[in-house]
Amino acid sequence: MAIYEPIEPRGARRRYRLRSPVDREPIGELECMTASDVALALERARKAQPAWAALPIAERAALLRRVLDRVLAGHSRVTEAVIRETGKTENEAFGMEVFASCDALNYYAKNAARFLRPEKRRIHGMLGLMKKLRVVYKPLGVVGIIVPWNGPFVLAMNQTAQALVAGNAVLLKGSEVTPHSTALVGEFFAEAGLPEGVLEIVMGDGQTGADLVAAGVDKISFTGSVATGRKVAEACGRQLIPATLELGGKDAMIVCADADLERAAAGALIGSCMNTGQYCCGTERIYVVGEVYDAFVEKVVEGARALRLSDHGESDVGAIFWDRQLEIIDAHVRDAVAKGATVRVGGRRNPDLAGLYYEPTVLTDVSHDMDVMRHETFGPIVSIQRVSDEEEALQLANDSPYGLNGNVWTRDERKGFRLAERMETGGVCINDMALTYGVPEAPFGGVKESGVGQVNGATGLRGYCHAHPMLMDRWGGKKVQGGYPYSLSELEGMKKFAKLLFGTRLGRWLA
Repeated sequence: MAIYEPIEPRGARRRYRLRSPVDREPIGELECMTASDVALALERARKAQPAWAALPIAERAALLRRVLDRVLAGHSRVTEAVIRETGKTENEAFGMEVFASCDALNYYAKNAARFLRPEKRRIHGMLGLMKKLRVVYKPLGVVGIIVPWNGPFVLAMNQTAQALVAGNAVLLKGSEVTPHSTALVGEFFAEAGLPEGVLEIVMGDGQTGADLVAAGVDKISFTGSVATGRKVAEACGRQLIPATLELGGKDAMIVCADADLERAAAGALIGSCMNTGQYCCGTERIYVVGEVYDAFVEKVVEGARALRLSDHGESDVGAIFWDRQLEIIDAHVRDAVAKGATVRVGGRRNPDLAGLYYEPTVLTDVSHDMDVMRHETFGPIVSIQRVSDEEEALQLANDSPYGLNGNVWTRDERKGFRLAERMETGGVCINDMALTYGVPEAPFGGVKESGVGQVNGATGLRGYCHAHPMLMDRWGGKKVQGGYPYSLSELEGMKKFAKLLFGTRLGRWLA
């Protein structure tokens, strides 16, 4: 029984029945907005945005603080919706969705004015004696934000807060299987006093998302699959609008011979199974140096056997969020076993639970001819491969079309940094699972097929703005710099000056 089923449309609006992955019981219906609905939402946002942008940044930041108060007061509304729609454990629903959202709101409320303050920039060389440069960060206008089902509240709240505090209006679309979790973002902003029209919630499926991308917004921020990300990039390219794409991952973990194996094994389990393995920075490939391989595997297997899988009460691993993903996970495990992998723990859907639960699984004897090591699995699977040394581990880690994040485990900090620098990823963590997204000071984004652009911190916030340079005369004067009329004597003087300025050591220093 699918958790997302089409039902009789209402006029031009497509409709779906939603079921919870926890027990597959109905949890409501989704009515999709049409292209005309999206166009009207954009029209409302366009009208509301100028007045919102005209407010001082301090007032926009104050609104983020009020939203933070609403999230804290209404945290049970968030966790209940998230658990019902995704099957996350209660700990992860609160920690990933509520706590992380509060941290993001607080961070941008405190730092937005500093990040977006007009800048005086020094002009190099002789021109700096005559000109002054100022850079002002101007909002882009109306931003379209599309978020996936694996972090339906936090991913929406984080990006929306950044875009709004920068002075933009937002059209926000969540996944068709987690619409209510994302809609809560709009409710909290409305309760906090955000003017009407500044944030429009767009409800719908993939076609609605395509309509949003084509509607005429000024930027798209998209988090989702590589396949859909390509379509978004192509559509934005045709319209000549910017896009930030945070796409899939296949994060590698390198375990050196001198690693703290207890800590590394714990990191492998949480990195692979947190959020049921359904997060973009999930650890999906583990390369362990041969001399510590057996000891590491033993510790991981022991830890995996202790993980609790339940649809009520305390639990360590939740449900698979979408039945489509469950099929991919199962197919990857079956492919690995058929090609010689060994299942040390798990390896099957839990037969005792009615919902979409897959047992935490440890695979060994894996190799790069298996789907589980090549394609995004997005499930609670710990895949461990033996390597001869750290160089082979690095080579295999980089042998992937993905490049979002990764982690290195060693007691030698300098060696850890050297290996991290050589990993072809958007970021690396040393002696910990992937935490980069949760550290807003760190720009977050992928390389290769894992995305384009970066989010978070000053980089992400300014990504919702146009850096507007303004150049002014320092002293004034009658003649415009380089203005008419031209003369051969001026040309000769310019040639001599260029030779002096760029042809001598002193001149280059002055320039």
